[in-house]
Formats: sequence, structure tokens, C-alpha cells
Amino acid sequence: MATKTYIQPRALVRASGGPRYAVALAVDALGTGFLRPFLLLYGVAVLKLSVSATGIAMTAGSVVALVCMPAVGRWLDRGARSTVVAASMLVRVLGVALLLAAPAGHPWLFTAAALFLGIGNQAWPAAHAALVATVAHGRERDAALAGGRALRNAGLGAGGLLATACLAGGTTALQALAAVTGLAYLAAAALAWSVHLRAYPGAAAAKDRDDEPAPRMRVLLAANVIYVFCLNIPEIALPLVLVTQLHASPVWSGAIFVANTVLVVTLQVPVTVFMSRFARRTVLALAGVVLAASYLGFFAATSLGWGAPAVAVVSVVCTIGEIIYAGSATALVTALAPAHVLGHALTRFQLSTGFGLAVSPAIVTALASRGSAALWGSLAAATLLSASAVAAEKDQGTRPSDYRLPARAGA
Repeated sequence: MATKTYIQPRALVRASGGPRYAVALAVDALGTGFLRPFLLLYGVAVLKLSVSATGIAMTAGSVVALVCMPAVGRWLDRGARSTVVAASMLVRVLGVALLLAAPAGHPWLFTAAALFLGIGNQAWPAAHAALVATVAHGRERDAALAGGRALRNAGLGAGGLLATACLAGGTTALQALAAVTGLAYLAAAALAWSVHLRAYPGAAAAKDRDDEPAPRMRVLLAANVIYVFCLNIPEIALPLVLVTQLHASPVWSGAIFVANTVLVVTLQVPVTVFMSRFARRTVLALAGVVLAASYLGFFAATSLGWGAPAVAVVSVVCTIGEIIYAGSATALVTALAPAHVLGHALTRFQLSTGFGLAVSPAIVTALASRGSAALWGSLAAATLLSASAVAAEKDQGTRPSDYRLPARAGA
């Protein structure tokens, strides 16, 4: 029987948590788009911190926030769903409040603000995935996760554009942007909490403990650390290569970043639904092959002197690989994990994602300083190795991909 490759928009919204939850996601993403690209600028321009001190504070906040992920996993495994999503938004309200209260010249409150913002940013993906996995199952769940990512990218892009337009106002405008961001997080938290969704793992957990072994995820988690580098390629690697090696206008970097966002927003759901006819593990391995091919394309474009237009064309291939990866990775984790350890599995996966995002800037810049071959050759080789490991791994036991916990709204 042919796999259904189209999902009605109304069914997609329902599978994503309902209309109020979809609005919460959009508001949260818009608020993050206001602040995330300009947090460094806020530390430098408003708080008068040095660039290095600001960068260290932001990095420390993101890394230390990862320590909170096991607690988030335990909370999810006790059945909490919309409450955890709302908490991930509320903790960012606290981060923004600390940001606004931070005095100029003192990095400690800025570091604390970065920590709370980091906790919210790290906790949200696992909490969101657990909520979607509770109200949807199978391929509908995969499409809902993809839809959430597309919506989030659209909100981030819109927020970033609005924030850019406000930058002409200087320090006052940056402070106003931070305040609006805090209000956006507060509104999103209220909307997410109003869904009142909770899972009830009692009987389901007992069934899982009897019938489902815990998934072996070490290979998947290690591979994910490498895969996630693709998310920083448009923001870090390509601007670095375009400006320092090809001496191209910074406009190219901006155009590639915008194109990446547009492609993710428009193609994430249809590509994920189309690829649903194949096994999730096969699709994830294919994503690695596409990403590795794009890295080799970047190497050819830079070493052969094809210039910025060629880099822009290859970046489309890289974005397609990113879309395939994003549509299959979290979906594979939710399919592999027995219901009673879903939160644990998702937070472990988010730990690997957060670690990869944290170390990739340092690794990319270090490799780039050694030339195109070192940068793109190393990334291609590591990604192909990761894809091979993912493809070779065998899933244990029966597949719980279409099983979901009893859930209740309004409890």
C-alpha cells in the first residue's frame, strides 16, 4: 500500500498541539528573533562590555544550561507536557528581566541572563517534541514536528528583520527590543500553559518496561554532534569563507542566510512528508550524504575560485541536507524511545545538539584557519562517517514509533 504523502493543514495544526499552541510557538519564535541575533550587540553597546567578555558570558550560559537537561527529562517522564513548554518560555522572561536590570560595565547579571535564556533555549526543543509526540503519532507526528520547525524559522526570520529595522534607534531601541522580547515570551508561556496537556504514563509505562528495551542511542547521539554542524554553516562558516577567502561583499552572506530561512520555512514540511515513505534511519543517513556532498561542493567552489555565486548555489544543497536531517533526527528519537523514557531520550538528544552547536564555532574557525581542504574535507569526512554509523546501527526490539501515551487536555 502506498504511503500517504499529504496531510491536511487542519490535521497538521491539530497534531502540533492545536491552534493556541501554534500561536504560542509563533509568538515565542518572534520574540527569540528579536533578541537572539543581537544579544552580543546588547552586551557591547548597552552594557559596555568587551566583545570577548560578552562572548564568554554567552558561551558559558549556553554550556551551563545543558546541565539542567536531565531534570527536564525527568519532569517530562512524569507526564508533564504543556507545563514544561510554558516553563521553558517563562525562564526566558526571567533572563530578559535580568538583562534589563544589568548595570553597565558589570558582566555578572549579563552572564546570569545568558544562563536563563540558555536554559529556556535548551529545554524548549525536548519539551515541544514530547508534547507533539503525545498528541500525534507515526508519520503525522513527524510532519507536525517539521511544521513546528518551519513555523519557528519563520518567526525567527520575521523577528530578526523587525529587530534589524529598529537598530537605527541605538541603545534605547535595543533596550526596547529586549522588553518586547520579554513580553512575547510571557504571552507565549500563557498560551502554551492554557493548552493543559499532560501524559499519563502509568499503564503505558508498565507495558513499555515489559515489552520495550531502552534504545541504544550512543551512535545516534555521537552522529548528531557532527550533523548539527550544518546548522551553523550559514551563520559562521560561509560568512567566514566568503569574506576572508573569497573577499566577497557581506551582502552575499546575508542573502545566503535569508535564502536558507526561506527554504526551511517553505520546504521543511513537504520534504519531510515526502521522505516519510522511507525508514527514518535511512533518511537520516541520506541527510549525511547530502550534507557531505555540499561540503565537497563548498571546497570545489572556494579552491577553484568559482566565487560567491557558486557558494550560494551549493548552499541550497546544504540547506536541503539540513531540512532532511531536521525532519528525520528528532522523529527517529521519538520512534525509538519507549514512552516511559521519552523525556530522557529527547533530553539526551538535545544535549548532543547543544554540545555540537557549542563547539562547532570554535572547530569551524580553527579548521578554516588551516585552509579550505582542512575545513570542508574534515566536515565531509566526519559527516560521511556519521551517516555510515547511523545506517549500520540496528534498532532493538519492536518499533514503538506509532505508540503514544494516554493524554488528557484540561487536566
